[in-house]
Amino acid sequence: MIRYRIELKTAPADFRFPTTNQTRHCFTRYIEFHRCLAAKGEESNQCEKFAKYYRSLCPGEWIDKWNEQRENGTFPGPL
Repeated sequence: MIRYRIELKTAPADFRFPTTNQTRHCFTRYIEFHRCLAAKGEESNQCEKFAKYYRSLCPGEWIDKWNEQRENGTFPGPL
C-alpha cells in the first residue's frame, strides 16, 4: 500500500484582514483567483496559489454558490 503525505496549509496572514473573521479574506481570495485566471488564462499555474488560499478559507457551500452565480452571470463581486 502506497501512502502519500498531504501537507495542509492555509492562506498566509494578510494585513488587510487583521480580525479573526475571515469572511472578507475568503471572498477577496476567491475574486483574486478568478481575476488571475482571466488575466493569465486557464492554463497558467501562477493562479494556483490563489486557489489554495480561497479553498482553505472558504466553506465549500459558499464556493459552490459563487461558482453557480458566476455561471449564471449573477455573481455579486467584481471579476
